[in-house]
Amino acid sequence: MTENIRTRRLRRTRLAVWGGAVVLLLSAGGALTLRAYMAPQVPQATSFGEADIRSEFSLTDHTGRAVTEADFAGRWQLVFFGFTHCPDICPTTLAYMASVLDLLGPQADRVVPLFITVDPARDTVPVMAEYVSTFHPRLVGLTGTEAQVADAAQSFRTWYERVEEKTAPGNYMMAHAGHIYLMDPDGRLEAVFRERDQPPEAVAEEVLMQVEKEEQQK
Repeated sequence: MTENIRTRRLRRTRLAVWGGAVVLLLSAGGALTLRAYMAPQVPQATSFGEADIRSEFSLTDHTGRAVTEADFAGRWQLVFFGFTHCPDICPTTLAYMASVLDLLGPQADRVVPLFITVDPARDTVPVMAEYVSTFHPRLVGLTGTEAQVADAAQSFRTWYERVEEKTAPGNYMMAHAGHIYLMDPDGRLEAVFRERDQPPEAVAEEVLMQVEKEEQQK
């Protein structure tokens, strides 16, 4: 089946980020769009109290299976909240996460990459299935009801908000934080990253260090 234009664009985004051939650049008009998308109230913190953040959720994965954090117990988690209509931050961050997974090599089997939508009204199971397949075969897309997504976001102490935007699909966008959470096999916070702050090699090195530390403690 011929890929649609949106899917081809997402694939090009992933390949460009993986190859290191492009840097996300915004024109003056693009910067205005980004400010409207992110909104001025976006939190800037990149670290949190360990007791405040936990991996707890009851959602539906991109295959239509109901899952909770228990389904991923015993493995490390890389968790990112976003939405499929995101124009820039989400595809760039998911491509970045895909690079981290590839850099982990065989140890990638110890890590579950989770993409949790903050826009469940549009991000249905079929939409999530198509979207996550664009970035990495191991990426798990999670959606659910508005209440389920809100509960998941509360567990991770993350933030999102609907922003009315007449030029966007459905006349709205979702402003949200851009953190990637590294959760340990017990669902506790180990570290927080942002795509713009360090290369994927640094994140992969941190994950490998934590995985090896865990193996030594067994």
